[in-house]
Amino acid sequence: MESIEVKKYDLDRVVRLVLTTIGVVAAIVVINYLSPVLLPFVVGFILAYMLNPFVEWVQRVTHIANRMVAVILSLVIVIASWVLVGWLLIPYITAEVTSMTHMLAHYAKASFKIPYIPHEVQEYIKQYTDVQQISTLLSKEQWMKLFNQVATGTWSFVGGTMSMIMNIVSWLIVLLYMFFVLIDYDKISRGFKGAIPKQYRRRSLTILRDVQDTMSRYFRGQALVSFFVGVIFAIEFYIIGLPMAIVFGLFIGVLNMIPYLQLISIPIAAFLCLVASVSTGDSFWGLFGLTFGAYCLCQLIQDLVLVPSIMKQQMGLNPAIIFLALSIWGYLLGLIGLLIALPLTTLIISYYCEYVLKQPNPLHAPKPGKDKKKKK
Repeated sequence: MESIEVKKYDLDRVVRLVLTTIGVVAAIVVINYLSPVLLPFVVGFILAYMLNPFVEWVQRVTHIANRMVAVILSLVIVIASWVLVGWLLIPYITAEVTSMTHMLAHYAKASFKIPYIPHEVQEYIKQYTDVQQISTLLSKEQWMKLFNQVATGTWSFVGGTMSMIMNIVSWLIVLLYMFFVLIDYDKISRGFKGAIPKQYRRRSLTILRDVQDTMSRYFRGQALVSFFVGVIFAIEFYIIGLPMAIVFGLFIGVLNMIPYLQLISIPIAAFLCLVASVSTGDSFWGLFGLTFGAYCLCQLIQDLVLVPSIMKQQMGLNPAIIFLALSIWGYLLGLIGLLIALPLTTLIISYYCEYVLKQPNPLHAPKPGKDKKKKK
């Protein structure tokens, strides 16, 4: 046993560890330096990764053998769907924003008292909530002014126009990356696996499988769950009469991309209930009780129906680990770090389990057959 321990900590291992650390630090520095160039590719690759199952489904249904035709058809369907959703939702969103603007104006002038909440707290909320600024941001005139500036290019400084042009070019580059990655998705995947040396291929593919499972869970599965959560919240808020129901509901769906992050929206919901109660004269606690009930009902639907049916098993990174990973990688690599935080964290955990602990990865869902054997 002693000789084995000496081998583990010999000079060669220390040198490799130091070189690996230097390589990681160098990679972080290079990625930070090249982030403006790498960001469109990373975003395009993630979009392609999320759309690839839909492209394959379109190929199966339409029996189209040509991959490029299937990709173009899939993109047309996706774009048409988004245009249809926008066409249906924009009138409601415009009406919600206009109504909210009037409510805020009434709230700023009105004097009110909420039962069971100290008067000092109510005064603090009213004093330090810049209702006028929120109302200005939501006003139709402000949005029309911004739209006219973008459409005519009449910015107050030249840099604004150049920034807008560069943003448009960046998004076009993202779409080009997504398109080309989708066309050769299978070839890229096979080529990447073939580039791994044979002596490391088995373990590397095991680690990549873990990363693939986690990415599927949190980029595809969680995105689909979040979409349904946003729709459910929007419907619930619309029924109970909460201001900005559709916009706020969809916003909570976006927050739900990180599990349980939607809970931070409860103070915003409370403020919306307060504005609505002051404007309409209804009970604040009655509306807030319905809103809190909507949160509870949606959480039950998510945990009992959506997650089991879409994600199959609640395996993966703990929400606290997700927050920590996003914070660390976002700090180190900026926006690119936020986009690749989960795959990188999963890669590190898988590597540690496979090469250091030599144990099964706890993030990898066990197969049902193995579970039955263990129970026996």
